[in-house]
Amino acid sequence: MTFSIVAVDPEKGDIGVAVASKFIAAGSVVPWVKVRVGGVATQAWANVRFGPLVLRLLEANYSPRKAVETLLSTDPRREHRQLGVVNVKGEAYAYTGKECLEYAGHIVGEGFAVQGNILAGPEVLEAMVKAYETTGGELVDKLLAALKAGDSAGGDRRGKQSAAIIVVRPCGGYGGCEEGADKYVDLRVDDHPEPVVELERLFKIWEITILEREDPSDVVDIAEVAAEIQEALRRLGYYSGEITGKPDKETMEALERWMAINNFENKMRRDGKLWGTVYRFLLEEARRRT
Repeated sequence: MTFSIVAVDPEKGDIGVAVASKFIAAGSVVPWVKVRVGGVATQAWANVRFGPLVLRLLEANYSPRKAVETLLSTDPRREHRQLGVVNVKGEAYAYTGKECLEYAGHIVGEGFAVQGNILAGPEVLEAMVKAYETTGGELVDKLLAALKAGDSAGGDRRGKQSAAIIVVRPCGGYGGCEEGADKYVDLRVDDHPEPVVELERLFKIWEITILEREDPSDVVDIAEVAAEIQEALRRLGYYSGEITGKPDKETMEALERWMAINNFENKMRRDGKLWGTVYRFLLEEARRRT
């Protein structure tokens, strides 16, 4: 009923799980991660106890394979289980029980494992692997690409309902080391006709709001796009002046109000420029209001 990927970036310490399923709130059941330790996907006839137990064994220096085999050795329903595990060093292992509903299988690669059951076919997992291995960027980008590829290849053959992604990084979460935060990305879509598409949309907002990874060259000069900004802000109800194409005080105050309301304070600049990500988001929001 589910397809997922667990993976690690040993250099940055990123550990993540991404999942999609024809099941309500799969993100509440399947993914388990712990910073500096590893990640687990427990699915099919999922045993939610396996997530924290596998992480505990990884922390005790069990290999992913040994951790899974240790738990399954006393599990009477082991042939109905499916797990994917990776540790912080990049060692990966996956298990698919013989009684998992077809198509069920897994592929283990360098630093990752993809697994799924009740799938349209093996092409779902193959597409996920290809997307993961060929996508650039950070771990979160590769996980989202893999999930999108699996979805496009047919995904869960029963349909679509939920999706989730979680990536941890030492001091990578909101508040950073000061707050002891490690959730670099943590998003769930619990019930939606297109959960993977919705997850991508939510990530764009998360990225602008929480993350700080803009391309330094991706900026626009406010003076050059002032008319577009004024028009967008007027449609959104933040600006009531004329469309002059000049970044006057009223325009800049309206822009700052919009950014503050959307929690984009960490993306405000004082050099007459606007991050391209914020600029494009503003225009998209305004288009949705028309």
